[in-house]
Amino acid sequence: WRVQENTITYTLPVFLQPPPGHSFRLQMDTTGQLPAGHRNVIHVGLECTCWRDQLLGSISCFLHHPTSKLPGDQSSDLLRTLCTRSCLDLKKIACWARLLVRSAWLLLPQSHRCQLTVLPSSHSCMFQLTGISEVNIFTEMIFGVQRGSSVTCLSQ
Repeated sequence: WRVQENTITYTLPVFLQPPPGHSFRLQMDTTGQLPAGHRNVIHVGLECTCWRDQLLGSISCFLHHPTSKLPGDQSSDLLRTLCTRSCLDLKKIACWARLLVRSAWLLLPQSHRCQLTVLPSSHSCMFQLTGISEVNIFTEMIFGVQRGSSVTCLSQ
């Protein structure tokens, strides 16, 4: 976060987790490194969960049983919402997050005293909070994935 005169700006990293039975994989170049100067491409793939089925029972492996669908499983709907083909789509993720923030704000008691304005951005979820005081409060949610100890931010 940073403060300038009567403005406070927060930057909030949001780490995305793959749905059950899926994994995120970062696209590398031919040398196994991240492509220089290119946007990060995160592929969403199926992972084998057969071992979970053996341990817990009643968990279908989407990789080996692609036609099975658990009751109430919404991972395919979520992937359609957040992905283009088999890759995470930053514009879709930002749009989805803006809708969630806007919907959640209406349920908070502060929504009657303050105004939340969702600001345009194709690569993040940005909003401004007004009405608390003379201070302008801006928040930007940036999206990324975490693999082990490394963090990859999604970028345009």
